[in-house]
Amino acid sequence: MRVLVVGSGGREHALAWKLAQSPAVEEVHAAPGNPGIALLGQCHPIRAEDGDSLLGLARTLGADLVVIGPEAPLVAGVADQLRRGGVSVFGPSAAAAQIEGSKGFAKEVMRAAGVPFAERMSVARAPCVVKADGLTAGKGVFVCRTDEELEAALTAVREHGEEFVIEELLEGEELSVFAIVDGSIVLPLPESRDYSRVGDGDTGPNTGGMGSYSPVAELDQARVAELVETIHGPVVEELAERATPFIGCLYAGLMLTAEGPKVLEFNCRFGDPETQVILPRLDGDLAEALLAAARGDLSEIELPVSDRCAVTIALAAGTYPGGRDKGSPITGLDDAEELGAVVFHAGTAMRDGQLVTSGGRILNVTGQGDTIEEARARAYEACERVSFPDMRYRTDIAAKAVNVAG
Repeated sequence: MRVLVVGSGGREHALAWKLAQSPAVEEVHAAPGNPGIALLGQCHPIRAEDGDSLLGLARTLGADLVVIGPEAPLVAGVADQLRRGGVSVFGPSAAAAQIEGSKGFAKEVMRAAGVPFAERMSVARAPCVVKADGLTAGKGVFVCRTDEELEAALTAVREHGEEFVIEELLEGEELSVFAIVDGSIVLPLPESRDYSRVGDGDTGPNTGGMGSYSPVAELDQARVAELVETIHGPVVEELAERATPFIGCLYAGLMLTAEGPKVLEFNCRFGDPETQVILPRLDGDLAEALLAAARGDLSEIELPVSDRCAVTIALAAGTYPGGRDKGSPITGLDDAEELGAVVFHAGTAMRDGQLVTSGGRILNVTGQGDTIEEARARAYEACERVSFPDMRYRTDIAAKAVNVAG
């Protein structure tokens, strides 16, 4: 099988890393890819949103499967374009991707499906949450507990467009739950917990994600399967009834409230950096599963989940999430991986044979172990081996999970 992964971030590196482990995969390609993916296969300088060029590349390669990582090309309809060209694609149509592309559409679908979610408020009044309606790479969400925070949020959200929604502020523990979907069947993946704020103690602005861990102690696999059946299942059915079947990874951001789980948002793709802790825990063949979903039949697919634990830490530019870093030399990756960690490239480039920074989140360092404590210790020890100017990362990823476990 020849697989083409579309995208250039840490999520795409993790997907390529796992797909390359499949006995069924003989070649891994990426567009545009990154230096980490280039160690696994061939990268091609084509933008993720360039559907015409991606279709030409897929045909030239004889790609058996195209896996689209980021949300922007999905919402823009790249999967539709490839499917019309006769290519098997893991990723939803533009119509189905509106589950992430429009907060308003998502709430309409959830209401019709009978799925509990954070209700929209008719009046802007703290406490509440202000969200940009479209895609913002995780940076268009503003939690407002005071009138001052609400005023600032209403100003900031307009930087992402004129459309936004105001939601009730839910209290509880957040959870990310994923499922592979073939249009009707939903196949659960391991759960994870993400850290979206830039600073320790969940302080500072929202980001695309500063770290994550899996498993989550409060849940077992049976409970995760139940959540997928009651949350993802009805939404998949509703989308199918609208003649927009969802094929791809459906990601529910949940809040475990005192009244039960409620949806904060749906995303139409694998999470980043959650993918970096979920995939190491899968014992099954991811390539076969994604191909089966792309072809519309998951009925024969199983993806066993191991008891291993994983923790990933995002190493970001000093100015992230407001800024990026470009061209600074990166060192220590070999030393980090000698400790048993896996380093996924998120915002890197090669310049004159030197690995350099090229983004906001630069690297994701993933540690594995028999316990969260062991995985966390390995991840942080590896982070200390990596260096680039003004590198920043949170020091409290999975800290509460270790305390609970202890």
